[in-house]
Amino acid sequence: MDQQGLHDIEYRCIQEEQPACQAACPLHVDVRKFMALVRAGDMAGARKILDRTLPLPTVVGRVCDHPCQTQCIRGPIDDPLRMGALERTVINATGPAAKPLSMPGKGKRAAVMGGDVSALTVAWDLGKKGYRVDVFVPGEAAGGHLLTLAGLLPPGALAAELEIMGRMNVAFYPGQSLDMAAFERCCTEYGAVYVEMLDTNFLSLGREDVDALTLGLPGREGVFCGGFVAPGQPLSVISLAGEGRKAAVSMDRFMAGVSITASREREGACPTRLFTNTEGVILLPAVAPADPAAGLTPDEAKAEAARCLDCQCLECVKSCTYLAKYKGYPKVYARQIYNNLSIVQGARSYNQMINSCTLCGQCEELCPSGFSMPELITAARRDMVSRGKMPLWAHEFVLEDMAFSQSDAFRLLRPAPGKASCSHLFFPGCQLGGDPAASVPAVYAHLRAGLSGGVGLGLACCGAPAWWAGRQDLAAAAMAAFRSDWEALGQPRVIAACASCQATFARMAPEIPVVSLWRVLLDETGLPEAGGTRPAGPVAVHDACTGRHDAAGLAAVREILGKIGLPVEELPASGRLASCCGFGGLQANANPELAAATIARRIAESPRDFVATCSMCRDRLAGAGKRTYHLLDLLFPGGPGDPADRPDPGFSYRHEARARLKRLLLETVWHEPQSPQTPPAVPLVIPDEVRRVMEARHVLDTDVARTIAQAEATGRKFTDKTTGRHLAGFATARVTYWALYELIDGAAHVHAAYSHRMNVSGVDRQEG
Repeated sequence: MDQQGLHDIEYRCIQEEQPACQAACPLHVDVRKFMALVRAGDMAGARKILDRTLPLPTVVGRVCDHPCQTQCIRGPIDDPLRMGALERTVINATGPAAKPLSMPGKGKRAAVMGGDVSALTVAWDLGKKGYRVDVFVPGEAAGGHLLTLAGLLPPGALAAELEIMGRMNVAFYPGQSLDMAAFERCCTEYGAVYVEMLDTNFLSLGREDVDALTLGLPGREGVFCGGFVAPGQPLSVISLAGEGRKAAVSMDRFMAGVSITASREREGACPTRLFTNTEGVILLPAVAPADPAAGLTPDEAKAEAARCLDCQCLECVKSCTYLAKYKGYPKVYARQIYNNLSIVQGARSYNQMINSCTLCGQCEELCPSGFSMPELITAARRDMVSRGKMPLWAHEFVLEDMAFSQSDAFRLLRPAPGKASCSHLFFPGCQLGGDPAASVPAVYAHLRAGLSGGVGLGLACCGAPAWWAGRQDLAAAAMAAFRSDWEALGQPRVIAACASCQATFARMAPEIPVVSLWRVLLDETGLPEAGGTRPAGPVAVHDACTGRHDAAGLAAVREILGKIGLPVEELPASGRLASCCGFGGLQANANPELAAATIARRIAESPRDFVATCSMCRDRLAGAGKRTYHLLDLLFPGGPGDPADRPDPGFSYRHEARARLKRLLLETVWHEPQSPQTPPAVPLVIPDEVRRVMEARHVLDTDVARTIAQAEATGRKFTDKTTGRHLAGFATARVTYWALYELIDGAAHVHAAYSHRMNVSGVDRQEG
């Protein structure tokens, strides 16, 4: 990702766009912050917002015509925020004007020809920046039409601000004749000149005659003109101030010798892309002052400011545990990721942040501008892998699990018995294939009975874990191997039981026709007559996040539940907006604590029993204590007990179940006898509490068995003579396993097991 790429990505996040009120203000007063301070009763803090932004704040704050108010998003709901009244309350509550901080003198002079709001704003802003400013006023005193607003301005308010300007190195010269002679003299004697067109237009110019961006007068370098008012249009104090500020910026840049055009697109009132969700906003009419003549009291102002919706987007952050975890929003994360990749190159905190995203895509669906964290995170992971910065702990275990699913222990792609090719290929996926209670044989038999043209079977991993891990090489290799077998089978239509597999095929092999198992069961074979478990009462459907764009498959799930008479209560985040279970993107592997929070948030959406169509989703929900059925539990007969109470089998049992499934199908479908499995050299006894720790630490039964077998065969172990327990280690290519055990009646009773995932130089490592 280069700087331009970063900017392109950042632009898509609209969180830092100004709220509508601030964007409508020609001076961009931070209305949102102002409202928060008034709401908290901090009038002094709110006054600082005005002092920081407004010229002559005790004057402009009282007479501002508040265009922000017309853009307030509460307007269409009830009443817009009364910004003008709140400004006056704050000014009245916080006392007289104070001299703003000014920069040291620059030794340069500017001339201002005019005495109304735009001219005073130019003088105020340039005086703060350290310029000597001479203001030539056509009337008897500076102020222009402000002198006619006695009803809004208390006596002496304008004079106090003009006195402060005098202390800012601004000098006023009233009673001046503003004509071409005076203009030429100013152009000769001053570094820059501003001509206000409001009261006198001796240059005979219209707004169209000056540069719209800089207010520069073409052909006269260093001359800027503003204060234009269209005939018949009312004077707007804040618009005149905005024009004066634009001119002051141009004059400052001109006298400093820098570009007067760079990065000025957002000056003055401007559009904003910020989206704020107003769904569910409670109606709160504007607060009316008890004494209209006196205006809002401080308490009334607090109540009025409390109506502010604090306009922000954060649609994705509000719905995503991952985005909320890191206390930011996508634009911030894009910068952090860019810095991690190009500057820090591997800070652990940012590595974990990059590897903790589920890549589910919910953010992209929620974002009004379609910002995709998966796109950003996937690119970052690939970059880390390509430069050798991806830590082993992040994804290595899951890649090993994928390698098992691609090995001869599980992988099997065949046509139906007695066939050389097939029209359909049932692909259950490695997770459903690893469920000890899965109905894969029954589903396969049902498909073979209900579809013509022959139904083959594909047991393998689609490569999704490698894609999530940034290992596109492994993902491509997995898909290439599948494509080769698929072509040998006659290029059949793939019937996918797993939404992740279906999405992976669409991404990496769009030429392969894929359909959801649920559509086939609904539209082609019909549902099995025997049926499965029938829960009593409504269920909530947990849609797989990877299937959010499969509208046909999502609809089929609900139609199937309707056909079997099971009412559905939709979860708040369902269908296109489905939430992840925490396994997607390998979040559970890289950040188990965050994955636990992700699944807990999902469970909290409904007290109903869940129905899932993804085996891993079902197991993770069950592992977190949520009663969850797999949809196949409701369609095909299963074993004893309520399948919603079936626990998460864990990684070791999934490995065993995959191998057992392949052997079972070869024996029962293809009638190929399988040789007996070799028992472990040392039988293992693993208590449930130890197994739970092993699962969390990603240690398989086979890892422990190898470690103990190696120790017993070689004698390489530590022995506690007091307890009789042994501690043994076994180092593979990149993982070292440890087991604490004791031998009782020829079996190893395991008391603890753990592993280290790292490369250690100079250590003899075994393969096996």
